[in-house]
Amino acid sequence: MRVVGLTGGIASGKSTVSNLFKSHGVPVVDADVVARNVLKKGTGGWRKVVAAFGDEILLASGEVDRPKLGQIVFNDPDKRQLLNRLLAPYISTGISMEVFKLWMRGCKIIVLDVPLLFEVKMDKWTKPIIVVWVDPETQLRRLTSRDGTTVEEAKSRINSQMSLNLKRTKADIVIDNSGSPEDLNRLFKEVLVRVRKPLTWTEFGLSRDGALVAFVSILFGVIVCWKSL
Repeated sequence: MRVVGLTGGIASGKSTVSNLFKSHGVPVVDADVVARNVLKKGTGGWRKVVAAFGDEILLASGEVDRPKLGQIVFNDPDKRQLLNRLLAPYISTGISMEVFKLWMRGCKIIVLDVPLLFEVKMDKWTKPIIVVWVDPETQLRRLTSRDGTTVEEAKSRINSQMSLNLKRTKADIVIDNSGSPEDLNRLFKEVLVRVRKPLTWTEFGLSRDGALVAFVSILFGVIVCWKSL
């Protein structure tokens, strides 16, 4: 099984690339969706976060006010690190479960869409790693236009993340999304060809079909040995 890592930065277009994979039939495990689930009222992640940040982050329904929590951690690096530490085990478990479900279905290629791929060390489990990159000016312009924030607020949010220039040095594949949507589609098609290339023997061995082949081979060997006794 090939597990592809997909990451980027805020307003880089990572979600657009993730949706392009989905539209081309490649299953995607979205860490943001998993993170929302582990923060639902009554879950272990919810209890940890409420204990750390207090009831003031809750809505009247008891659910976490995600925009309010986001504002708190964006402005405080220590609290952001605390939140990441609290949720990382739950998110990792949730992602692992989603990958296992896809493995059981026989999927041979899976994309992990993880904004903090390098920060939470999940890059060790993915190959190739794709980084969606944009130049700083384009990133700032897109973020202020998309969210209606001031330049100072946008810079603060961008600076709260690992820089895209650093991420691109860790990538196997870089998608430069500084151009037009048409440019992105063209680049994505080139990347899709690389992602869909035949599995290596190691990757095949990690797939469900590979495991079945190994099991049958071992079973056959046991039967042959037993008959020779």
